[in-house]
Amino acid sequence: MGDPNVLEMVRQEEGRTGREADYTFDGNEQSLGSRETSLLIHEERTPANRYNLFLKRRLMFRKDKQSKDSIFFRDGIRQIDFVLSYVDEIKKDTDVKAERRKEFEENLRKTGLELEIEDKTNSEDGKTYFVKIHAPWEVLATYAEVLGIKMPIKESDIPRPETIPFSCILGPLKLPRNVKHPHPEYFTAQFTRHRQELFLIDDKSSFFPSSSRNRIVYYILSRCPFSIEDGKKRFGIERLLNSHTYSSAYPLHDGQYWKPSEPPNPVNERYTLCQNWARFSYFYKEQPLDLIRNYYGEKIGIYFVFLGFYTEMLSFAAVVGLACFIYGLLSMHGNSSSTEICDPDIGGQIIMCPLCDQVCDYWRLNSTCLASKVSHLFDNESTVFFAIFMGIWVTLFLEFWKQRQARLEYEWDLVDFEEEQQQHQLRPEFEAMCKHRKMNTVTKEMEPHMPLHRRIPWYFVSGATVTLWMALVVSCMVAVIIYRLSVFATFASFMESETSLKHVKSILTPQITTALTGSCLNFIIILFLNFFYEKLSAWITKMEIPRTYQEYESSLTLKMFLFQFVNFYSSCFYVAFFKGKFVGYPGKYTYLLNVWRSEECDPGGCLIELTTQLTIIMTGKQIFGNVKEAIYPLVLNWWRRRKARTNSEKLYSRWEQDHDLETFGSLGLFYEYLETVIQFGFVTLFVASFPLAPLLALFNNVIEIRVDAWKLTTQYRRPVAAKAHSIGVWQDILYGMAVLSVATNAFIVAFTSDIVPRLVYYYAYSTNAVKPLKGYVNNSLSIFLIADFPNHTAPSEKRDFTTCRYRDYRYPPDHDHKYFHNMQFWHVLAAKMTFIIVMEHIVFLVKFLLAWMIPDVSKDVLERIKREKLMTVKILHDFELNQLKENLKTDSNEFVKEVMIQENKVQLAKSTI
Repeated sequence: MGDPNVLEMVRQEEGRTGREADYTFDGNEQSLGSRETSLLIHEERTPANRYNLFLKRRLMFRKDKQSKDSIFFRDGIRQIDFVLSYVDEIKKDTDVKAERRKEFEENLRKTGLELEIEDKTNSEDGKTYFVKIHAPWEVLATYAEVLGIKMPIKESDIPRPETIPFSCILGPLKLPRNVKHPHPEYFTAQFTRHRQELFLIDDKSSFFPSSSRNRIVYYILSRCPFSIEDGKKRFGIERLLNSHTYSSAYPLHDGQYWKPSEPPNPVNERYTLCQNWARFSYFYKEQPLDLIRNYYGEKIGIYFVFLGFYTEMLSFAAVVGLACFIYGLLSMHGNSSSTEICDPDIGGQIIMCPLCDQVCDYWRLNSTCLASKVSHLFDNESTVFFAIFMGIWVTLFLEFWKQRQARLEYEWDLVDFEEEQQQHQLRPEFEAMCKHRKMNTVTKEMEPHMPLHRRIPWYFVSGATVTLWMALVVSCMVAVIIYRLSVFATFASFMESETSLKHVKSILTPQITTALTGSCLNFIIILFLNFFYEKLSAWITKMEIPRTYQEYESSLTLKMFLFQFVNFYSSCFYVAFFKGKFVGYPGKYTYLLNVWRSEECDPGGCLIELTTQLTIIMTGKQIFGNVKEAIYPLVLNWWRRRKARTNSEKLYSRWEQDHDLETFGSLGLFYEYLETVIQFGFVTLFVASFPLAPLLALFNNVIEIRVDAWKLTTQYRRPVAAKAHSIGVWQDILYGMAVLSVATNAFIVAFTSDIVPRLVYYYAYSTNAVKPLKGYVNNSLSIFLIADFPNHTAPSEKRDFTTCRYRDYRYPPDHDHKYFHNMQFWHVLAAKMTFIIVMEHIVFLVKFLLAWMIPDVSKDVLERIKREKLMTVKILHDFELNQLKENLKTDSNEFVKEVMIQENKVQLAKSTI
């Protein structure tokens, strides 16, 4: 260790590094002073430390030997916390942008951040500059205190809850303990600089996790000024990105996702996430939620907690829904209604009235034999049970989610969390448009203000546009209805005349064919309208000039949810509550626009068509969404890398690898939540018609979790970490949809299914004591005299029968009140209304009881919160007390010394005298 040659090499290396640190690596612009650099090196200049530092720099971080995965400055010590990039193009405003960048970077250095610039000659495309940013300890400590970041003060003595029933069975679903809980639990307190000794600081360079570091740096970037224009101070990286002064700003991933980092880089959490979370073969495994939170921050972490919890709860609904479906499958052949319809002596002898004017012919009831059997799969006694069960399930889901959210707040130190300050920060667009200033009553500072009369016109434009687009959705739905009415007659005549379709006529009836093609067309229109409205709603929201980012997101959420609610659900609402309800009767049908005859339901009801509509839209949306989420970023990244690879001999560095990835964006989570909430609507609003909807949603979500994990880990730049303690406004939307679902399912069972009419017949009109439902089909069909058909509606060919049947409860032609509703119609209607009232009251009563019985915060979490608060107060008290004792002891020693000095002086004076 005492070798003078080695020590001389160390001195030379240190001198060279200190000189290099004074300049950026293009040799033109000052970057970092040697004094600031020396702060990053250990204070003790012992030969051993200097020798280790020399080895680390000399052997591992020379430019020509530098790892492609390095996340450090060229000195190999300072970690890169953020990267800015820009392209120096030849344009009119190039000088203005260059001046802004120079001022901005200078101000960043004044805040204490350290910058290192990579010249464009070192980039792979030969034209992109990269500004690497490092936050030293002093900056991190200062802003951690400003942001109220909680850090560990003592390892927690509260054991993790491990009381999981059937843990031996659920073992294969679990992740390794070091992945599920990568760090032990700690008691935490808000970080303060004057109490640094209180915190568990083993290594200052790794004390703050990378997510906290990039959050702190982004906080500084978003507030750093860069110019004064028109007498106003301009600040914030977002404004510079909007003006294309910088092309991108992003924190770095830890390393490559397909292999672990090589020393001395820290542990590659990205690789760990990819291996244990983003692999599709791990679809049955739990998620490493703590690791997700540590790497991406609480806001993204809580989305995956919610998606995982929702998927777990769906598994219970899926099992019950599958059981109801199996019950329908097993009881299908014993169903009396479909048996009568399929019987040649019953259904084969019943002549039904034409389903359209002139073109359509009379038809026999047994031609719908297969449709009646399939309808029984979803329209049986279990439908009522499942509708009530889902009303209770949705309450349990929301109440248990509140408990899970409360536990999460404790585990992730969000108990005393206040809304992220960035959300309340003024948007640059708002400041740019404001010409007035007003005193803020809270901060007592002058800030930009926009009078209400300037905003009102845009509010009107926004409201009118949203209303217009929702009207457009309804218009498109009407157009699909007209399509179905128009092509039904074509399908009917074609399938009747085409002999080659004889074998498929029993499966593909005109009703089923029209329903399938109409649903597919409707789904295509939904996707088409959704694509354009997303762009339009973002533009309208910007024109409203929201004051803060939170106001912008809330306004966009309202617009997008209202539109997508109407867009995705309008056709289902039509089939469930309007189709076949206002048809009229033969000879006096109702007509749409006085041209097209209103659609009729199948003799077994419209439930099977609602099931078809729901299945096509829900399944199509989920498949399209997952394919789009997987393919879209993959193709964009491939194309970007292909375009950029012009100087392939250059070092393809970590910051360049991340630069070529797709941006997640500030609204990335917004669209993920929106997709989940729309699916939640399909699962709850119309689930009485399709018990397999939870099962389809479960399969989709299992895939969705891995697709989201894969794209976030491998295809997107690392998002800036942000805090959140809940799912925000989406929780209120879920509660609203839960309440609405009770009403919609009650109406579906009452008016769309055939349950209530069968019950009325069973208890009031059946004359067969052995088989009470025998004769129900005949009872549910009214009689019409063919001679009463108007000339323009009846088929042209003469028939040898005089009557036909239609689905309704009306008096026969020989009655004094012929074709008026009979008494059974009013009995059935009264029974339907009674069923709705009873079902809603039962479900709401159970919902309120469950909400009252299930606490928002579980007892064990409350005890843990109290324990942590008590221990934190005790630790802080003991720390302050020890500090006080040390100060008093120091003061006491000084006092004793002073007294002794004075006494010695007195003694000396006496001896002199």
